[in-house]
Amino acid sequence: MKLRAKILSGAAMALVLASGAQAETLRFWTTEEQPERLARQEQMAADFAAATGHTVEVIPVSENDLGTRTTAAFAAGDLPDVIYHTLQYALPWAEAGILDTDAATDVVEALGADTFAPGALNMASFDGGYASVPVDGWTQMIVYRADLFEENGLEPPNSYANVLAAVDALHNPPEMYGFVAATKVDENFMSQVLEHVFLANGVSPVGPDGFEPLDEAATIEVLEFYKAIAEASPPGDLFWDQSRTLYFSGNAAMIIWSPFILDELAGLRDSAPPTINDDPTSSELASKTGIVTNFAGPSNPDGAAWGDVRYFGITSDAATDAAMEFVEYSMGEGYGQTLAIAPEGKFPVRRGTADDPTAFSELWSTLDVGVDRKAPLGELYDAAMINEIVGGLDVAQRWGVNEGQLSLASSIINSQVINRLVREYIDGERDAAATVAALNDELAAIQ
Repeated sequence: MKLRAKILSGAAMALVLASGAQAETLRFWTTEEQPERLARQEQMAADFAAATGHTVEVIPVSENDLGTRTTAAFAAGDLPDVIYHTLQYALPWAEAGILDTDAATDVVEALGADTFAPGALNMASFDGGYASVPVDGWTQMIVYRADLFEENGLEPPNSYANVLAAVDALHNPPEMYGFVAATKVDENFMSQVLEHVFLANGVSPVGPDGFEPLDEAATIEVLEFYKAIAEASPPGDLFWDQSRTLYFSGNAAMIIWSPFILDELAGLRDSAPPTINDDPTSSELASKTGIVTNFAGPSNPDGAAWGDVRYFGITSDAATDAAMEFVEYSMGEGYGQTLAIAPEGKFPVRRGTADDPTAFSELWSTLDVGVDRKAPLGELYDAAMINEIVGGLDVAQRWGVNEGQLSLASSIINSQVINRLVREYIDGERDAAATVAALNDELAAIQ
């Protein structure tokens, strides 16, 4: 591990600056390019400059262009100092030498590895340390009518068995569908939902050496479960739109969605209002809603949460010590500003400090969400639900991360082979065992 300068703060930093220590100008690439989000990041950069003397140029980069721009900058020896990036780049960029993994590891250790959500850290594990520093994330959720579950004596839908029990009790179409399952094959939404359901039962198409045939028995459990929730859904090709619409109108007992639904549920976004009553600004539906992040199948009783995590990568071309200071500031004194960019989709992967282990989780619950109206999550949802939302990142998983096969897993997902064959099974074109065989045949050919 390379020895890095310790981060100085307050009066100590002022003394260093007064003694003539060199101030740096850092370049920070961010994919949070919407004007309001950029403004928040620029304010944080200004606050950091006032505290340390280091200037930060906040440079927006489209998420679609981030990979090619980073590769080109690396080839030219002109990488920015820090990059805010998605999970998919963490390990490949570390292996390519784009990231300074020693610097990232030192930052995590300085902040305290035990102050981070384990799932977020594990996804970036690299060579005994970390490829990048986890910043924020979110977990996919089963959103459900907690009021109806309570009225019917149902357990929360945190397992295949509990979901199916709730379907049996609540499915009464067209007034109430037990579930709204994703069935539109060419939508990434179906890919995301299916990965969550497969992970819940411990099933993955990749292993340490690449493609790994799906376990027949466990995969049949996945297929039978998914067919059951699809049969409790409306007919047609369903994706996120129908899921949200039917839940918002009070005609669905359960859906799978991202946390970006949380402000909409509470009537804070005019473009997607709840229609369960006559008041599109009402928080009634939010008050009737529960969520589950960690979800278990019969072959995987510990379950899994599908997580999306973002990271700060310190690059190999960085002014390293100053870049480390910026990342530490953004994850410490400035972490509230980091999360406030979009709190409904930025769960705190760092829960607190050694002295106050829940400081940032508690701060996050006070941050305003919403578009046309604003309110803090802690006023919209009770403490137990807030804890469930944040806790999903402790066990967050994705195919291929632990096996070092994220690239292959992404290719498998993007091929939509799983979507197509699962839909054909649901439609009765082949039985479950034949579908597992077909999945293994087609997935083995993907590079």
